[in-house]
Amino acid sequence: MKVEIWSDVVCPFCYVGKRKFEHALGEFAHRDDVQIEWKSFQLTPDYVPTPGESIHLSLAKKKGVPEAEGRRMNDYMTQVAREVGLNYDFDKVIPANTFLAHQLIHFAAHQGQQGTMKERLFAAYYLEGRDLNELDTLLNLAAEIGLDADAARQALAAGTYAGEVRRDEYEAQQIGVRGVPFFVFEDKYAVSGAQPSEVFAEVLGKVWEENHPAKPQPTLLADGPACGPEGCD
Repeated sequence: MKVEIWSDVVCPFCYVGKRKFEHALGEFAHRDDVQIEWKSFQLTPDYVPTPGESIHLSLAKKKGVPEAEGRRMNDYMTQVAREVGLNYDFDKVIPANTFLAHQLIHFAAHQGQQGTMKERLFAAYYLEGRDLNELDTLLNLAAEIGLDADAARQALAAGTYAGEVRRDEYEAQQIGVRGVPFFVFEDKYAVSGAQPSEVFAEVLGKVWEENHPAKPQPTLLADGPACGPEGCD
C-alpha cells in the first residue's frame, strides 16, 4: 500500500500528525507492506527570515495579531504536541524557510533515508532549536543519520532536487491540497490534518481490504456423505 504525505517541517500539526499516523501504523497488521513517501509542501515559500526574530513574533506578523497572541497560539500547540509525546520548545525555535530542507529530504530519499531525515529535521526544529536556514546545520543533520555530508552539500549547492520539491508542490495544487499534513492512500483516499490515530487505522484497514479482497466462499448446492478431520459420515 502506498501512502503519500504532504507536509512542511515547520508545520507543528505535521509533526503531531506524523506521530498519530505512526501509532496507527504500528498496530496495523500489514504495516510492513506500507510504503510511505514524504511530499514537499512549503507553508510560506517566500518567507525571508529576520535574524533574532522569535517564532512568536513571526507567527503574530503572519496572522496580523499582537505578539502575545502569537505566543498564546504556540502555547496551545505545545499542549497538543505533548499529548503525543512531543516536547515542543517554541522559545528556542528559529523561524525558517524550508526550501533547502525539502531538497535535503529528497536527497535522503535517494539514499533510502527519507523517513529518517524527515524525523530528524522535525526534531531539530521543534525540540532542539536548530537553525534550518543554515546550510551547515542541514549538513550536520544529514551526517547525524549517516548520509554523506559532502554529497549533500554538492546536491544542495547545485539545486539537484529543487525540481522535485517544485513538482511535489505542483502536484499538491493539482489534487487540491490547501493545508498540511495531507495524507493520500493509494491515490484514492485522502485524510487532511492531524486526525486521531483511530481515523488513520480505519483508513488503513479500508484501503487494505479493498486492495486485497477476501476470496468469496462458494455457494453450497449439494451436501452429502464425506470425510473430515473427525472421521467420515
